[in-house]
Amino acid sequence: MPAEQPVPVVRQLRLVVEAADHDAAVAFFRDALRMREEAAFSGEGDARVVILDAGRATLEIANPAQKRLIDEVEVGRQVSPRIRVAFEVDDAAATTARLVAAGASEVAPPTRTPWRSLNSRLDAPADLHITVFEELGAPDDGDD
Repeated sequence: MPAEQPVPVVRQLRLVVEAADHDAAVAFFRDALRMREEAAFSGEGDARVVILDAGRATLEIANPAQKRLIDEVEVGRQVSPRIRVAFEVDDAAATTARLVAAGASEVAPPTRTPWRSLNSRLDAPADLHITVFEELGAPDDGDD
């Protein structure tokens, strides 16, 4: 019988990103990537923050060898900084095209991975290196 899982303590993951061009970053992630705005706050001295819904959050902790492997599969060379943000979408090709049109730089086009996803790499506003990925399903789903 499996051991009982402990009750989770963390209820939400928030990744806080400083963006020198706040308006451009908000437009990119909210409008082009279509992340729903949950809240926005402002304060003295033009302090502003927008909180965007990213769906379910996970934290991937990879060792250097795994980071290198992912870069080789998705891009063909080492390009990732220490932190990369990945977004699951329904259509990786269409989303990649929309994000490039909105100002992202394509690092690698949508590429089918051994772990059955279609992944693209982009350099996005706020100096973020991102992956856009579409899950393709199990091998027996008949999508080959």
